[in-house]
Amino acid sequence: MENYLNENFGDVKPKNSSDEALQRWRKLCWIVKNPKRRFRFTANLTKRSEAEAIRRSNQEKFRVAVLVSQAALQFINGLKLSSEYTVPEEVRKAGFEICPDELGSIVEGHDVKKLKIHGGTEGLTEKLCTSITSGIGTSEDLLSVRKEIYGINQFTESPSRGFWLFVWEALQDTTLMILAACAFVSLIVGILMEGWPIGAHDGLGIVASILLVVFVTATSDYRQSLQFKDLDAEKKKIVVQVTRDKMRQKISIFDLLPGDIVHLGIGDQVPADGLFLSGFSVLIDESSLTGESEPICVNVEHPFLLSGTKVQDGSCKMLVTTVGMRTQWGKLMATLSEGGDDETPLQVKLNGVATIIGKIGLFFAVITFAVLVQGLATRKLQDGSHWAWTGEELMSVLEYFAVAVTIVVVAVPEGLPLAVTLSLAFAMKKMMNDKALVRNLAACETMGSATTICSDKTGTLTTNHMTVVKACICGKARDVNCSDAARYLASSIPESAVRILLQSIFTNTGGEIVVGKGNKTEILGSPTETALLEFGLALGGDFQKERQASDVVKVEPFNSTKKRMGVVIELSGEHFRAHCKGASEIVLAACDKYINKDGDVVPLDEASTSHLNNIIEEFASEALRTLCLAYLEIGNEFSSEDPIPSGGYTCIGIVGIKDPVRPGVKESVAICRAAGITVRMVTGDNITTAKAIARECGILTDDGIAIEGPEFREKSEEELLKLIPNLQVMARSSPMDKHTLVRNLRTMFQEVVAVTGDGTNDAPALHEADIGLAMGISGTEVAKESADVIILDDNFSTIVTVAKWGRSVYINIQKFVQFQLTVNVVALIVNFLSACLTGNAPLTAVQLLWVNMIMDTLGALALATEPPQDDLMKRTPVGRKGNFISNVMWRNILGQSLYQLVIIWCLQTKGKTMFDIDSDLTLNTLIFNTFVFCQVFNEISSREMEKIDVFTGILKNYVFVGVLTCTVVFQVIIIELLGTFADTTPLNWSQWFVSIVLGFLGMPVAAALKMIPVGAH
Repeated sequence: MENYLNENFGDVKPKNSSDEALQRWRKLCWIVKNPKRRFRFTANLTKRSEAEAIRRSNQEKFRVAVLVSQAALQFINGLKLSSEYTVPEEVRKAGFEICPDELGSIVEGHDVKKLKIHGGTEGLTEKLCTSITSGIGTSEDLLSVRKEIYGINQFTESPSRGFWLFVWEALQDTTLMILAACAFVSLIVGILMEGWPIGAHDGLGIVASILLVVFVTATSDYRQSLQFKDLDAEKKKIVVQVTRDKMRQKISIFDLLPGDIVHLGIGDQVPADGLFLSGFSVLIDESSLTGESEPICVNVEHPFLLSGTKVQDGSCKMLVTTVGMRTQWGKLMATLSEGGDDETPLQVKLNGVATIIGKIGLFFAVITFAVLVQGLATRKLQDGSHWAWTGEELMSVLEYFAVAVTIVVVAVPEGLPLAVTLSLAFAMKKMMNDKALVRNLAACETMGSATTICSDKTGTLTTNHMTVVKACICGKARDVNCSDAARYLASSIPESAVRILLQSIFTNTGGEIVVGKGNKTEILGSPTETALLEFGLALGGDFQKERQASDVVKVEPFNSTKKRMGVVIELSGEHFRAHCKGASEIVLAACDKYINKDGDVVPLDEASTSHLNNIIEEFASEALRTLCLAYLEIGNEFSSEDPIPSGGYTCIGIVGIKDPVRPGVKESVAICRAAGITVRMVTGDNITTAKAIARECGILTDDGIAIEGPEFREKSEEELLKLIPNLQVMARSSPMDKHTLVRNLRTMFQEVVAVTGDGTNDAPALHEADIGLAMGISGTEVAKESADVIILDDNFSTIVTVAKWGRSVYINIQKFVQFQLTVNVVALIVNFLSACLTGNAPLTAVQLLWVNMIMDTLGALALATEPPQDDLMKRTPVGRKGNFISNVMWRNILGQSLYQLVIIWCLQTKGKTMFDIDSDLTLNTLIFNTFVFCQVFNEISSREMEKIDVFTGILKNYVFVGVLTCTVVFQVIIIELLGTFADTTPLNWSQWFVSIVLGFLGMPVAAALKMIPVGAH
């Protein structure tokens, strides 16, 4: 079976599957009882292609608008502009001078002429009653007026599906429709023959069973949809930084309003349509709107920023002009009818299993019906009454047909693929509580097969709470881990060196010191920037004073390729100075001078270089992150178009930043190792720092290899084959090094790779990996969008939790498949053999519908929602090549099925004499009751596929206990109270005892089976 599944249903990948692969498996699934339900959680390929066509059309229109605006820009300056715009009365009354439609048309159409008519960005700022420095007011009245005029930053969503829609979909089941038709005919014939109400019992029994199945199915599906809705809402939560009431603060993207001043940095998503106010080196990726892969340079001349686009480089302040459905992105979303997420490989495989079993079931159903009808026809031939058919005999034929249809109902395990979704929805909800947000459904199950985790260091293995604890200024290294030590350092070095150090810290930074709520001083920026700014304040520096003393002319933000950032400032008297900071050895290599102990600038000779390199090595060996700060006097000539010089700098000093290892990381790495998962550290830091941290975390072992990115890049394919298995640390790596490592692990070694990433440049590696893990706190929006799972607390221990839940999903589905296939096999063979050998079926249509519900919806609820056990992380991972239906499962299925068949066959052939039963109805009721209790105890045995102890943690799983209790209670009601509808009769105490004991004996049988050794695959 596994070979058949891999051959026909194995093309679908965890992500980025081709449309051909998705189309192919659908064509193979021709036995489907309810397509609407079966394919609910699969991609709608028709809608998807329609959406793609609309998107392409919109991109073309938008590209034309951009080209027209660029053409207009070339001669617009020579024209005399006159305004024909009239402000609507309600807008004027609200205190504004421009309406939302006019605002929207400026940015959407890149309308330079209109922008100029309204006085440029300054004019629009005034008309929107906002300030570039202070932002909008935050009083409730002012905000509500603004919302009333300009709208809110939310997109119109399609209404959620109500419960009755799920009931309607559950009714679309073809086999249930046929059974309903049988029930209707049975009702009419029964009432005509036996009168009301006796003649209606059989028909009403089937109708009641159908309604029960429909409502239980619909309830389960509806609850599942609510879980997915909650998760979708969580995915859309984005926080943006704005200035309001002179204070920099974080707000939800949904609270953004026209007039807001938004601060954007590398990797951010532009949250609304707006205009560039100020900033440096801003490149915007507009491919989501225009389809153009080349980034657009945004500046004062070309100030248009569009919602949904991404900041590829630089940083800026933006004025929000249009929000919500009025934005270009909002209009695009309104026209698209998304085709849903791709189905997961496990869903596809289980669709394959359902198809195989469905074909077998259909064959058995046809044979059973043929044998039953042939038996009746033979009896009539022997009686010589084959031309005269009574109503009772026609009712028997109808009953045989209902049994055959019900065999198909039981045989086609429609619940198998849906059990995956149920389990994934349950796991995703629980993982959300464990600080992991799953964006891609397949990531949940793929993470269970992960064999390698490539983790970042900063913020994932470490706390990301950085402080400068050591500094080497003017050639002397000192501890500066408290403010007193920093003040002592400032007093012990020349004043000129302190001045240049503070200027470097406060001007060459992506951070900011602002006054927040309650007049508290807040430091904003990345943890590295925050640590340096805190150090500057501890030295006695004044951020605002330093910033006002010079003008920033050009900024080159830090990126992981250059591993440094630079700034050029203009001092008084048109004198320019460049400041640079970054990876110590890279910045030091760009220096040819340094500041000595007297504060003088002297050439950097071999001895001084060696001394500074030893300091870097010393800091790094103490697991400190080292940064070198340097400056360069440029002179009087520099243009913002010129590149920042790359050499000739003067070294100011080296700082050592401590970023402690997170508590619990060492234990989590040990858990991964025990689970057969290799953890590799991939970092941009110095190799000595990386090795020190890796040893502290337990990642780097005695036989492990640590290598630097540039060296890794030079290796040939043969060298990589030998290197990668023992590679544990890669330092000074670029994003492409990470991408290369991931690709080679997946292709050369067939590993299932999980990768963490937080930066924009990590997107290729996150996309390439089997599971991309983005950081929720430090991660950019670009990284999050490329990821499959977002680690909300940036903690490595959470990644281990995700792996544990992934394994739990995989094993829970295996348990459910094992349980369901056992019921399938027994129900099919019992009815088939009975029909062939005795001429009647012991399990009626109503009884089979009840059995179907036990094994399908209720079974999935009980087994597919088991929480993970700690011992899951003591097993080896399944990896890429593992068989889903393992030998262990086949052993359990066949052994348990054989036991149940023997028991039921003995009851059918010897039951009357063994238990002194005189009626067929009582015997069939005993068989039905025993069969159900066999499934109840088999469900308990299925909690563990290999362990004999199946009771551990059973009482903690309330869903499991609830399902079992409901099953037993309802079984008692069916036997004792609903006999006329379910073709049963009340049993005495001894018969109940026999049913329960025979069912319970399946548990010792299951335990004995687990002792039989079988190969893993």
